[in-house]
Amino acid sequence: MPSDQLSTTFQALADPTRRAILASLTTGEKTVSDLAEPFDMSMPAITKHLKVLEKAKLIERSRQAQYRPCRLHPEPLKDIDKWISEYRKFWEASFDRLEGYLKQLQKKDKNDG
Repeated sequence: MPSDQLSTTFQALADPTRRAILASLTTGEKTVSDLAEPFDMSMPAITKHLKVLEKAKLIERSRQAQYRPCRLHPEPLKDIDKWISEYRKFWEASFDRLEGYLKQLQKKDKNDG
């Protein structure tokens, strides 16, 4: 099992059902039943997905009598964005160098033509 938060978050996001649950929570808090509705799976299976999301700190669950609302806790997604932004800088710089090289080739072709 991953021990760092970034790995735990990526592991939680690796499953399409969990990503769909998170997408559903972007519109506001929902009950477990509401979250389970679009899926063809048992309540225990949905609960397992919710536990993974909760462990990754991507959702918060509370209890108000028999009402068990879940809500999105997006802070771990900010860590992913920060991690990815370093690679985005790398790719943008690489594309800028490629663009410069292609312009040099085009200019050379124009001069040779």
